[in-house]
Amino acid sequence: MTECVVHLPRPHDEQARLVDSAAKRTVVRGGRRGGKTVGAAILAVKRFLAGRRVLYAAPTQEQVSAFWYEVTAALSEPIDAGVFHKNEVDRTISLKGTKQQIKAKTAWNADTLRGDYADLLIFDEWQLSNEDAWAVVGAPMLLDNNGDAIFIYTPPSLHSRFMSKAQDPRHASKLYKKAAEQQAAGNARWSAIHFTSYANPHISAEALSFLTEDMTALAMRQEIDAEDVEKAPGALWDASDIEEYRVDVAPDLVRLLVAIDPPAESTAVGSGAGIMVGGMDDRGHGYLLEDGSLDNVAPAAWGNRAVELYEQHSADLIVGEVNNGGEMVEHVVRSILPDVNYGAVHASRGKALRAEPISAKSARGLIHHVGDFPKLEDELCMWAPGAKSPHRLDAYVWLFTKLLFTPRQAVAVYENRVAISRY
Repeated sequence: MTECVVHLPRPHDEQARLVDSAAKRTVVRGGRRGGKTVGAAILAVKRFLAGRRVLYAAPTQEQVSAFWYEVTAALSEPIDAGVFHKNEVDRTISLKGTKQQIKAKTAWNADTLRGDYADLLIFDEWQLSNEDAWAVVGAPMLLDNNGDAIFIYTPPSLHSRFMSKAQDPRHASKLYKKAAEQQAAGNARWSAIHFTSYANPHISAEALSFLTEDMTALAMRQEIDAEDVEKAPGALWDASDIEEYRVDVAPDLVRLLVAIDPPAESTAVGSGAGIMVGGMDDRGHGYLLEDGSLDNVAPAAWGNRAVELYEQHSADLIVGEVNNGGEMVEHVVRSILPDVNYGAVHASRGKALRAEPISAKSARGLIHHVGDFPKLEDELCMWAPGAKSPHRLDAYVWLFTKLLFTPRQAVAVYENRVAISRY
């Protein structure tokens, strides 16, 4: 009988920490091209050869293909010899007559992950997946044999956050923080592993050295150094301010508005529509009540959402930016509710100058979030003037500009500069 050889690459030091981890829950925070997926493949093959059932899940087909390439290459000889059965359609490698298996599949959310169980569950690019993929479906998959779970991620940039299916863009970093705290407290059930792109000895050191010329300092910290950055340099909002002035319930409000920032594309599916609901009390404090924003939708969808919130909250007014959508916003909402009370706002100043007085009021405790708004708050803290502003942030700024700055306030002074013009 011919002996079959399994060809596994030798893990670099940081990959070895993952492969050798005895923790039930391991969270890996690694830089791009640092070898995270290859490390996961080495671990998957080793567990499979030990008779275990492994399920690998990632949000994109490209990521799944990278993992699948590594495990099929490692097991090519026993597969060709008929020892193991490979199914390219289902992307499974199995030992016939047993439950021993490696399976790789895409999993944006809970629904795409259903239908299996595992002894080892590996989530790759976890920062982009919906939390329910683990909390609702993944965790119960491990019940049969008290299985292990691995969560692998790279801290997301502001751009990649827009592609995420997560409800909280920071859910992966929060899980890493929990793992690190538990590990520091001596809880052997948890392990936190952090390594940068520089840990991979197989990528070009010269190319890495040139990255500082091609990437922003913030992108380097997130994508290469694998840092969880909670506030971009120069950002106008601080998470600690938002948290300090957060409330559970709003007081009686004397004015209540719905603000819309439409997608740039007026005739097709756009990048997203920012829709915010908020009000002002008799002290002049602002309160954010709801984030009704929608991603990648056509005008009818965001128009219906805005009108629905307008009626649900008995709002006084819907406001939309004329410069961005022309007369489109008014046309869309009036086509749904002809007698809607609508008011246009005009962007006569740059985005940063419009945003500064709102962030200043937030820092002074004059704006309160009623509950948690993780996607919006992430945008506020990760956007710096000069970058393209995201739609939630824009709608938020329009909302509180209209609420907190009256028509008689021709200008507001922020750091000795004109920050907002007459509306």
